[in-house]
Amino acid sequence: MNAPQRINIGKQHPAAYTALITLSSEVEAAAAAAGLDPLLVELLRIRTSQINGCSFCLRMHTRDALKKGENPDRIAVLPAWAETGYFSETDRAALRLTEAITRVADGHVSDEDYDTAAAVLTADQISAVAWLATVMNAFNRVAITSRYPVGN
Repeated sequence: MNAPQRINIGKQHPAAYTALITLSSEVEAAAAAAGLDPLLVELLRIRTSQINGCSFCLRMHTRDALKKGENPDRIAVLPAWAETGYFSETDRAALRLTEAITRVADGHVSDEDYDTAAAVLTADQISAVAWLATVMNAFNRVAITSRYPVGN
């Protein structure tokens, strides 16, 4: 028995999807203005997508990161970033905050996670990281709900 075809919610409500794309562009500009490295921005998108299990976004942002010059080793060890020497203090603070925001149902964003980020990141960077995680989580949910195809 074949399951019914999933509705692509982005195509079903294109104005909402376009608004999400516009929001994503604004957030990317805010991240750049806050001084976040574009490679870190891609790693945050990848890490969010890893946690959520979004194959479509993982493929897209891994390709984007590699095109921008990201080290494949950093992508390979991203799920275990805390146990490696590949990531700067800024990277670690942003990754930790991104993980806490993505896993908000597991205890919200704890004071410890927030304070760790605030000890390293500026207010603009904290806000940009939070918005990046928020938007990436939204894109993951659109792609997963719609079952965007990946591979054969």
